[in-house]
Amino acid sequence: MEKFGIGQSVTRVEDHRFTRGEGQYIEDINLENETVGVFVRSPHAHARILEIDKSSIADAPGVLAIYTGEDLRADNIGDVPCGALVENIDGTPCANPSRPALALERVRHVGDAVALIVAETRQQALDAAEQLWVDYNILDATVDTAASLSESAPQVWDEAPANRCFHWHSGKQTETEVAFAAADNIVELELVNNRVIPTSMETRGAIADVEAESGRLVLHVSCQGVHLLRRLLAEAIFNCAPEDILVKCYDVGGGFGMKIFLFPEYVALLYATRKLSRPVKWISERSEAFTADSHGRDHVSKLKLAVSNDGKMLGLKVETIANLGAYLSNFAPFVPTAAGVSMLVGCYAIPTAHVEVHGVFTNTAPVDAYRGAGRPEAIYAIERLIDYAAQEISLAPDEMRRRNFIPAESMPYTTAFDLKYDSGEFEQHMEQALEVSGWHSFSQRKQASAAQGKLRGIGLACYIERCAGGAPEQARLAVDSEGHITLYIGTMSNGQGHETAFRQILNERLGVDFDDISIVQGDSDRVESGGGTMGSRSVPVGGAAISAAAEKLIETARVKAADLLEAAIADIDFEQGKFLIVGTDRSASFKQVAASVSTGDELSFDEKDSFAPGEATYPNGSHVCELEIDPATGTIEILDYTVVDDFGKVINPLLLEGQVHGGIGQGLGQALLECCAYEAESGQLLSASFMDYTMPRADDLPAIRFQRREVPCTTNPLGIKGAGEAGAIGAPPAIVNAVVNALAERGINHVDMPLTPNRVWRLATA
Repeated sequence: MEKFGIGQSVTRVEDHRFTRGEGQYIEDINLENETVGVFVRSPHAHARILEIDKSSIADAPGVLAIYTGEDLRADNIGDVPCGALVENIDGTPCANPSRPALALERVRHVGDAVALIVAETRQQALDAAEQLWVDYNILDATVDTAASLSESAPQVWDEAPANRCFHWHSGKQTETEVAFAAADNIVELELVNNRVIPTSMETRGAIADVEAESGRLVLHVSCQGVHLLRRLLAEAIFNCAPEDILVKCYDVGGGFGMKIFLFPEYVALLYATRKLSRPVKWISERSEAFTADSHGRDHVSKLKLAVSNDGKMLGLKVETIANLGAYLSNFAPFVPTAAGVSMLVGCYAIPTAHVEVHGVFTNTAPVDAYRGAGRPEAIYAIERLIDYAAQEISLAPDEMRRRNFIPAESMPYTTAFDLKYDSGEFEQHMEQALEVSGWHSFSQRKQASAAQGKLRGIGLACYIERCAGGAPEQARLAVDSEGHITLYIGTMSNGQGHETAFRQILNERLGVDFDDISIVQGDSDRVESGGGTMGSRSVPVGGAAISAAAEKLIETARVKAADLLEAAIADIDFEQGKFLIVGTDRSASFKQVAASVSTGDELSFDEKDSFAPGEATYPNGSHVCELEIDPATGTIEILDYTVVDDFGKVINPLLLEGQVHGGIGQGLGQALLECCAYEAESGQLLSASFMDYTMPRADDLPAIRFQRREVPCTTNPLGIKGAGEAGAIGAPPAIVNAVVNALAERGINHVDMPLTPNRVWRLATA
């Protein structure tokens, strides 16, 4: 029996099928008598719909139906809900305008769907979509995050004056004002956290169907969790019991938060399949994805830091304007408020803080969670502010952090936002990163670059994030007569390697081989419940549930092992897949015990257990980026990248390192390349293809030096901390800090992302 348990760098078992082309994605699913759906989308950012002339395609070949918002409204189809509404400072509710699956009366962003055409073939549906006559009265649009928060800006919603969705706050206002009044220095910085587009390798897609036997709705979809979609569809859209809808998901080619949500297309497809009694399939084109998927980030923040002359941070004030887009996506208000704000103090013992957040509507695609969901925005803000403040008071950036870190001996530590950090050695992992990266010998390398006409910079960022909390997760372990275990779990792999990590936990607990384990996910019938994959929760929360279910299974099987071995239950021990009679050499394997219980089709054992995290986990670490700028062209080359991370106990170091590398790649993309741009006057998306929206490529990424500092988490039974989003949190501030460091000799002390060659060239040659 091979030992591939917790802590082993096991290669991913799912890759065997992926590398052979045997993955099963939504495009690979084809149902009998299937039709094809194509959405007609608004070319305008803001316009009244005067008429949708269905007769214009009445004779179009192969067209089976055309549906509009009026059709759905007439049949009492509900609106797509927002489940994360917040209160204003004065206690009033935030604005919550309706979000129909197909636009009614007005379109509010380019790509807003106005009709669904269903045809026998995709080409027929596309041809009909081009011919459909839609008459618009074009209205003024607003796309700028800060400028939209104004009475004079074009109004996206009548019920949201000045385009304000909410005005929210957190922290201790009075104490913070006192701290600022007593401070030696007040440092102020305004920064932009640029809008990004998720661009998963597999675009969104879905197939809607009606189950022949029961007549219930079935949604096959590429997503990050089937149970959330089922609940929202049942409660908010179709007014039925959750059991009346089946949601199924297969392999998923990337999600990054974007595939969590209930999108309008899924509602319209289910409506169409119920009307036609035939399956309807839709796969998003990349051009659709740019305009209709949820976007991420897009904050403008004014930061103020109260600092003593010796570099101690005394208080923090932040005022953020968060762009929500044209509609409230499922969790949109949560991201810039509770999700991110609580992390604005970072790894530091800042005594008091106060934050105000203004949520603003614009004529742009809705904004929601994107890898990190608020925490990257928060850490970028505090880490840029610390570097900026250090420069202002003539203190080295590492020393500024050193003087303000929360000491390891102070754990658990309650922050200014009343979060309790359970563990962390912030100064220690920074010192480790500085040592490994050669931070203290940087000046020599800078001189060598200068001799070649290059600007060399080095940047540091220390992050902490809050994840792997929230909803409980349940794991069910069904064991057949041959001892084969089937795990049923409600998380949903999007490429992270869950099938490997979950097998490692079962191998560690039960001693069973990987080949004797099957994993079922993505089926709301077969899996009883699930919180889905988001917030780095799958392995910390799902894995803890698996571990608990395995312990329960051992106790149940121990009773049967005692019968088989003819011994008292108290004398039976379990080690490495075997039940032993203590003090003897008599034993029975897990498989033998399972076979003794059932020799037929019935299960030998069927156990389930849940884990509900009482507290979140707080992964943390330090990133050091060293780079070189060619002032003649503005191009940036990352020469060295070091990261030291604390993820507590590690299930699989190889998978973990892959997650960090991927996150750094996405953080680099935001910092240097990805620019989601809307034209101010028309509201047109200017970066609507890969010709205009620059994704990071292999040669943009440096070799990454990755080290771990394992400080076990005390709030998770496995001692692990979430890891999926960490790279994307630490990378942007480390990279931007390095660029600003390189440009400092040219008098530059801040620059906003993305640091494109053109922007850097202009700064370097100004």
